[in-house]
Amino acid sequence: MKKIFLSVVALVALAFTTQVYAQKNPMVGGAAMYANKDIVDNAVNSKDHTTLVAAVKAAGLVETLKSAGPFTVFAPTNEAFDKLPAGTVATLLKPENKATLTKVLTYHVVAGKWAAADIDKAIKKGGGKAELTTVEGGKLWAWMEGKKLMLKDEKGGTATVTIANVMQKNGVIHVIDTVLMPK
Repeated sequence: MKKIFLSVVALVALAFTTQVYAQKNPMVGGAAMYANKDIVDNAVNSKDHTTLVAAVKAAGLVETLKSAGPFTVFAPTNEAFDKLPAGTVATLLKPENKATLTKVLTYHVVAGKWAAADIDKAIKKGGGKAELTTVEGGKLWAWMEGKKLMLKDEKGGTATVTIANVMQKNGVIHVIDTVLMPK
C-alpha cells in the first residue's frame, strides 16, 4: 500500500512539474514559446503565425516588437487571416499599403503587459467589460463568456482568445481566432 501511495505521489508530482513547465513555455503553432525570448523571436517559430510574421515584416514593425516594450499582442492565427475576404492579405502586404497594414497590426497591440488575470480584473472593475486602448489609438473591448476571454473591435467584429498568457521577455501574447479591425 505504501508503494502504491508513493507511486501516486510521484506521478502527481511529475504531472504538476510537467504542467508548470508547459505553462512557462507553452506550445504555439508547434513550437515552444520561451519566456526569455522577445515577441518576434518566438512568433517566427509558430507555424500558426506565418501570415502575422510576414505582415509584421512588411509593415516594418520587427524592431518595435523586439524592443523592451512591454507589449500585449493579440496575435491572429493564419486561420484568422484566412477569414478575411479573398485578396485582403495580399493587398495589405503590398508596399503601397504599408500605412494601412501598420494601422491594422498596431490595433492588435496594447502598451504594457496585460496577462489574462489583469484583463479579468479590468473586466470586473468595469462591471463586465473592459476598454483597452491600442497602440494604434483605437479601442478594444474585453469581456468573459464563461471561461473564454472575448474581444470586440471598433467595427463590431469579435475574437476569442484561444491561448492566453504566452509570456515573453518584452510582454505577453494572447492568440486569437479572428483579425481585429480598427475604424
